[in-house]
Amino acid sequence: MKHVLILLANGFEVYEAAAFTDVLGWADTFGTEHIRVITAGLHPELTCTFGHQTVPAALIDELDLDGIDALAIPGGFGTAGFYEDSFSEEFLEVIRDFAGRGKPVAAVCVASLCLGMSGVLKGRSATTYHLEEQKRKQLAATGALVQDRRIVRDGNLITSTSPGTAIDVAFLLLEILTSRENADHIRELMGFA
Repeated sequence: MKHVLILLANGFEVYEAAAFTDVLGWADTFGTEHIRVITAGLHPELTCTFGHQTVPAALIDELDLDGIDALAIPGGFGTAGFYEDSFSEEFLEVIRDFAGRGKPVAAVCVASLCLGMSGVLKGRSATTYHLEEQKRKQLAATGALVQDRRIVRDGNLITSTSPGTAIDVAFLLLEILTSRENADHIRELMGFA
C-alpha cells in the first residue's frame, strides 16, 4: 500500500486538490495497488479559494512523514491567504523532508512557488502559473530553471502551469507510484483516455 499526503494551505483550490483525491481514489479502488490519501494542513479548518470550508484529516505536526510515500500540493490564491500558510516554515519543512528523501513531490500551478521557497528547486527545472510573468520571475529568483511547458518533471519533482494541468499531474504522480500501465488503466476508467 502507498500513502500520499495532500498538503493543504488556506486558500487552496478545491479543483486542484480534487484531482489528486479522485485519481488516487479510483486507483485505490480499481488499480493494481492500494493508495491511501491523507489530507493535512496547518489549521483544523481551512477556507478554500472561493470560500468553501474543509476539514483536513490531520494537522501537519501530527503526522509521521516516514511512512508516507509521496507529497501532493494544490495551488491557490494569494488573496485567499494561500501564501501565508504555504510559505510558512512548517509547510516548507514538509516539502524539504519529502524532496530530501527523493520521494515524489507534485505541485500544481503556484504551489511550485512553495517548492521554490523551500529551496528544493535550486538548479532544477520547474514551471509555475503561465499567465503572470511576475510568478515566473519569483520562481526563477529561488534558483529554479523556469521552463515554458505545461508540466515539468525533474527527477522526483513535478510542477505545472495551471489548474487545467491538475488531472495530468495526478496521473503522472500515480504512474510514478505504481506503473504507466496502471495509470493508463485508471485514466481509461475515468474517461480521460
